[in-house]
Amino acid sequence: MFGIEAPIFAFSHCRDVVAAVSKAGGMGVLGAAWMTPEHLEQELKWIDDHVDGKPYGVDMVFAAKAEAIDIGTNPRNVVGKQQYDFINGLMSEDGVPELPTSEVEGWYREYAENLSFTQEKSEALLDVAMKFPIKFMVSALGLAPKHIIDRMHAANIKVGALIGSAKHARKQVEAGVDVIIAQGSEAGGHVGTVSSMVLWPEVVDAIAPVPVLAAGGVGRGRQMAAAMALGAQGVWTGSVWLGTVESELNPDLREVLYDASSEDALITYGYTGKPCRSLRSKFTDAWARDDAPAPLGVPYQSILSGEPFRRAERAHRKDWMTYAAGQIVGQLKEPTTVKEVVYDMVSEYFDTMERLEGLNEA
Repeated sequence: MFGIEAPIFAFSHCRDVVAAVSKAGGMGVLGAAWMTPEHLEQELKWIDDHVDGKPYGVDMVFAAKAEAIDIGTNPRNVVGKQQYDFINGLMSEDGVPELPTSEVEGWYREYAENLSFTQEKSEALLDVAMKFPIKFMVSALGLAPKHIIDRMHAANIKVGALIGSAKHARKQVEAGVDVIIAQGSEAGGHVGTVSSMVLWPEVVDAIAPVPVLAAGGVGRGRQMAAAMALGAQGVWTGSVWLGTVESELNPDLREVLYDASSEDALITYGYTGKPCRSLRSKFTDAWARDDAPAPLGVPYQSILSGEPFRRAERAHRKDWMTYAAGQIVGQLKEPTTVKEVVYDMVSEYFDTMERLEGLNEA
């Protein structure tokens, strides 16, 4: 379908990861949801210049109910005062320095605009993506509008969609989606409640012969072999790339990642307002307290989270740092390269298949 050497799809917000995976024989998919059209054009141009003609894709959000955000004259007013005072107050009590007001207000305005996710904004981003030879467009949240799917097909671009249940998989196929990404609850970021081992074969059976990519807890060749054994035709990976030297993580956050166990990748509503698996820290613990206010809805909780994240980064307070990551994080212990990850996955996959063939012969 895509002319790639290995059925390894890599979601990343980092252009270096996207390009490196495509060059290594898989397919890099750039997370474009939080970008402005100008930023996306810069990133895709860079990717296109560095993939040596190999295929790549984009991951976007088409939120039917999103509205433009009016930030008014005081950008901090866009988020709830109770929630703002709660999390920022705890950080101040713990000795994390505040940020200059002038800096924060300008950042709030920009960040709020990027997180509006209106249909108009999504289509503006898609217009930019269509300037480049993308081969795959993935809807990260819900159904893409019919005219978007039709537009992709007219341009010979395959359409994918992330889902967390067989019910949602059927709806996507009925809408014309070409590839279903079945994401188990082990995954990082926004997740459902069904584990990969149960979800993958359930979705494969529900939508056959539409191809399924297995997501959620995949970062090794043995996990890739398990996905194939359960009927998937490839794997969709994300967290495993965070540990590479090419990833977007700063040095402090990368150390947090390497120190984390699988149990430290937990579900929190404090990150975005929706169930989101991310690394445990004082930030996630704060939102789990009995006296914590209810998190804001989407996208306001994400906007609120931005200032605490910046405070932690500026102060090098690793104990307050978090990032969306899946349970595979427990196996990421040292720096590596994207090329090494791809090679190791493919090598371990074939070793696993050979071992299974030996068991059959015995």
